[in-house]
Amino acid sequence: MSDPEEDTATSAPTTPAATGGPGRAAPTSTGRGGSAAGVLEYLAGQIVDDPSSVRVEIEDGPGGIVLRLHVAPDDMGKVIGKRGRVAQSIRTLVRAAGARDGLAVSVDIVD
Repeated sequence: MSDPEEDTATSAPTTPAATGGPGRAAPTSTGRGGSAAGVLEYLAGQIVDDPSSVRVEIEDGPGGIVLRLHVAPDDMGKVIGKRGRVAQSIRTLVRAAGARDGLAVSVDIVD
């Protein structure tokens, strides 16, 4: 029989920080989008009321990678923000994450 304390040391982390916070999904990073897709998914999931509806599509565009963000219709205003300031901040952070991986990344918010 194994010691229960030993089992927790080798299991996957389940703290709120490791899973994206209470009730939030942990960000997933994909190969093509690099960490930029994970950053976008994380940011959007933290802003919206329905994080389970957050979906990121990755496409190759003419100027690099295009990340298309889909959220619930009721959460669209939260992602865009007043005068588009939240959307612009998200784009800036995701572009910086992509640049860190050597990728040119743009974000489209799809309704």
